[in-house]
Amino acid sequence: MKDFTLIAVCAFGLESLLEGELKALGYADLRKSDGKVFFSGNERDIARCNLWLRTADRVQILMAEYDAPDFGALFDGAFAVEWERFIPENGRMHVMARSVKSRLSSLPACQSVVKKAVVRAMSRRFGRERFEENGPLFPIELSLSSDRALITLDTSGDGLHKRGYRKAKGGAPLRETLAAALVMLSRWDTSRPFADPLCGSGTIPIEACLIGANMAPGLGRSFAAEFWPLMAGRAWRDAREEARSSIRREDFKVYASDFDAQVFRKARENAAAAGVAGHIVFERKKLEEFSSAKPRGCLVCNPPYGERMGEKAEVEGLYRAMGMVLGKLDSWSVFVLTAHPDFEKHYGRPADKNRKLYNGKIKCYLYQYFGPLI
Repeated sequence: MKDFTLIAVCAFGLESLLEGELKALGYADLRKSDGKVFFSGNERDIARCNLWLRTADRVQILMAEYDAPDFGALFDGAFAVEWERFIPENGRMHVMARSVKSRLSSLPACQSVVKKAVVRAMSRRFGRERFEENGPLFPIELSLSSDRALITLDTSGDGLHKRGYRKAKGGAPLRETLAAALVMLSRWDTSRPFADPLCGSGTIPIEACLIGANMAPGLGRSFAAEFWPLMAGRAWRDAREEARSSIRREDFKVYASDFDAQVFRKARENAAAAGVAGHIVFERKKLEEFSSAKPRGCLVCNPPYGERMGEKAEVEGLYRAMGMVLGKLDSWSVFVLTAHPDFEKHYGRPADKNRKLYNGKIKCYLYQYFGPLI
């Protein structure tokens, strides 16, 4: 099998976590940049990483990287790639583009130039100028930054946050990849209690269960590269067999509560779809009713931010209630993700540490209150 230069893409702020995931899967010689981790791997590694990476948004193959100050250079660099080795005669070639601080700023024009170069390259093998494009999808991404072009082939298809279990969503659902990151940053393991007293549609508790049971997050979905002739076959079957055999059959419990009946029902449905309902103890109750006699627990939550008109006072009251209720859990570690700039003031206690993260395009901070780990 031929090795490729692969790129695991993630949200800003999660690069170190993603690097740690790749190391745990056995990959070395990693290189980080903003929102990306570069590494080497073959088609088996593409399958494994799509199935296992919890904090990555996508797994891409690096096809070309070169200077592209004008459209001629952009075309030539894309044309030099052996696209015909990857894409079959009926492959659907979908080009996406982004441009930052580059002279080539018209995205439709950039997409058109790259698509033309790919089609021209395909003609080298198939001897034709037009293609039906009714077969498997090949998502091609062009990223221009300071006149430097990076062209990739996306092996994931739908973003990796789409695990396949969240059929029902709350009003403002947290991305699964970020929820998994919050659990990983908390350093929780199944020897300790875990709770989310503001669970909404259940994403954080579900991701905690997937981690606790060592369930590959992508086991319930498909990926674009599964349908590519170059990569179809045993690699994906073997990766899925490995993932299924790695599930731990340990009996542990995660506690999830919320007072909103509608989203609470959705949380139960999502947990069942994820295959972890047996690990979650659901309780419909208000935050003020939350308590635990268990020591050394870990609490992770994503409360409302108060960004909508008229919500600010209500949310600040919630934060004050959180401070009073959670302050009684003196041996617990508490992790709260919010974009509210005055969270600590209303919570009534400065965090031991905070970390900047992005929930979509919203800049947030993870406020971390550490309890004893042992």
